[in-house]
Amino acid sequence: MSEGRPLVSVIVVNWNRRETLRQCLHSLSRQTLRNHEVIIVDNGSSDGSLKLRSDETLPPAHWIVNAENRGFGVAVNQGIAVAQAAFIALLNNDAEAAPGWLAALVDVLRPHPRVGMAASKIVAFDDHSIIDKTGHLIYSDGQNRGRGSGEKDEGQFDTIDEVAWPDGCAALYRREMIDAIGGFDEDFFAYADDADLGLRGQLAGWTCLYAPQAVAYHRLGSTLGRFSEQRLFLIERNRIWLVAKLFPWRLIAANPFYFALRSLATTAAALLRRGEAGMARGQLGVLRLMRCILKAQIAGWIGVPMMLRKRRGTRAARKLNASQGYKLIRRFQIPLSDLVFKAR
Repeated sequence: MSEGRPLVSVIVVNWNRRETLRQCLHSLSRQTLRNHEVIIVDNGSSDGSLKLRSDETLPPAHWIVNAENRGFGVAVNQGIAVAQAAFIALLNNDAEAAPGWLAALVDVLRPHPRVGMAASKIVAFDDHSIIDKTGHLIYSDGQNRGRGSGEKDEGQFDTIDEVAWPDGCAALYRREMIDAIGGFDEDFFAYADDADLGLRGQLAGWTCLYAPQAVAYHRLGSTLGRFSEQRLFLIERNRIWLVAKLFPWRLIAANPFYFALRSLATTAAALLRRGEAGMARGQLGVLRLMRCILKAQIAGWIGVPMMLRKRRGTRAARKLNASQGYKLIRRFQIPLSDLVFKAR
């Protein structure tokens, strides 16, 4: 690393969240690891967010301004393109980082050359005793969920451990890994793009460690709304794309079975008003929720040929064979009951 170059480049993507962005940037100014740069990518905000460029109370930052909302993946890739550091951190504009956040992530990742990702302990902004996620787990139909989501933090996730991938809300990546496998898939727009990057990294022989001392406080779903139809549509559509692009063929063949199991469990949860489905039912109603899932299914299957073409493009970077890829997904499997019936 050349003299004067930052150790970490922190990328913050913003869209119409001026006040939460302000607090996010203040939290970065309080980091104990001082050798970092901040890159803000604004996705066409209309709420005055750009006025923060002249706010002298905020840390210096490099701004990239888009004329429209180009999606999370595009924005992150724009930030990576100008980043100077060997480590790339992501922090959501609706999250705030504890002072030791960056240092803890670097301490976990830096000593291990084949660890390409580090996951944070993300807790609820309005109640720090409730876990949002401590890295990610995945279900066999491609739906993923934060490990420990909705649980009370009683120290059960206070040890360094391997997880599938970090949540893009608060994560650290080794630049070497990103250069080897490519950046975020821009077609996902938002949601599951961190899953795609993380699984591509794992299949290419990199691993992910969870750093329990790297704490971030997250306002869940504040950008699109936690139970907005757009958010639910993207989550379900992108699940299908993730499977088509990266899953082993034996799990692709079994996908209808696992999807049916999850659908039955989700229907039960909605009727019982439990979990995310029960909360979404209360917000949207049954018919709107069903219509949203149906639209996502149609859009997902329409996009499968595109993802199969991308699947061929991932072969060069893969180090794990199909059997090893299957074992990887099984290793980080989330129980169906946790996926469907738990919520924070």
